[in-house]
Amino acid sequence: MSKEDSEIKIVIASGSRKTSVAKAVIKRGSGRYRVNGVPIELWPNEMTKTIMMEPVALLGEKIRSLIDIEVSVSGGGYVSQAKAVRTAVARGILRFFDDNPIIKRLFVEYDRTMLAGDPRQTEPEKWMRYSARRFRQKSYR
Repeated sequence: MSKEDSEIKIVIASGSRKTSVAKAVIKRGSGRYRVNGVPIELWPNEMTKTIMMEPVALLGEKIRSLIDIEVSVSGGGYVSQAKAVRTAVARGILRFFDDNPIIKRLFVEYDRTMLAGDPRQTEPEKWMRYSARRFRQKSYR
């Protein structure tokens, strides 16, 4: 029994998008992937399921069968939560495999926001307006 077998490797990674925050726990296992306690195969929305599966699908079934992924996500909407989960899982997988340059290049070439996140933020509301860009209507035009 080697030193690596006796150690239990657990990686915790986080990802965020807009107001959604996801925390992923990745450890050795049999290929389970759960989001908020629900297996990803039973996730109701097909579009968000495919977004959340992107990092695992890029790596293939062989690597997926080596790890268990447990994600908890809160805040925001459906797509925002899915993209936060995607970022957290991609960062966790990269860290679990010791920042493998092949995996990193694969993720960055597919979509840079899997690792780097999306820097866009909402514009603040301006003085005497009820929206960031909305002006008062004029009747003489």
